[in-house]
Amino acid sequence: MSASCCEDVTFDGDSVRYKRALWAVIAINISMFVVEVGASIFSGSQALQADALDFLADSVTYTITILVVGKSLKARASAALFKGSSLAIMGLWVLLSTFYHLFYGDTPVAEIMGWTASLALAANLASVFILIRFRDGDSNVRSVWICSRNDAIGNVAVLIAAWGVWETDSALPDLVVALFMASLFLYGATQIIQQARRELATGTVVPDSAHAH
Repeated sequence: MSASCCEDVTFDGDSVRYKRALWAVIAINISMFVVEVGASIFSGSQALQADALDFLADSVTYTITILVVGKSLKARASAALFKGSSLAIMGLWVLLSTFYHLFYGDTPVAEIMGWTASLALAANLASVFILIRFRDGDSNVRSVWICSRNDAIGNVAVLIAAWGVWETDSALPDLVVALFMASLFLYGATQIIQQARRELATGTVVPDSAHAH
């Protein structure tokens, strides 16, 4: 995948269609954050908790993206740097929280995990479908696509965790997936931060040549 909605990898998000797409995805993410927070509390699932935080972080990320669209490259890259740093902090928090629950947590409720993860996957696939035309561009635009892509991958992982908990009656699959999601957050943060720093250093949009779609 190499072409964006504008057939230009330097797309900066300054498009009415892009802003409408972001508002739609923000609504989806806020709704799923509320659902997953409740589900994570009732199920005791670390993986669901991590996914709920991801929905919240994405809502903030997309809102910031809209606010800086049309601003200078420095403003857009600085926003992307902030978003990448926030994603890294979230990844570290999930990592530490998961290690804590490895020793003190209970076995989560697999049924709640499964149904909630299925709903979250449907929501994220809808978001990916909405945003796929806008997957390339500057670091600010790229950060949106990376978050959406990671969400869909994370939801599949939570479904696998729910199946594992059901089969083994153990919290271990849930914790393993939570660790995987933490690593996914950290990897995404690294991609965003690297591209943003290159743009701030050079004063030009530097596409992430290593990114994978």
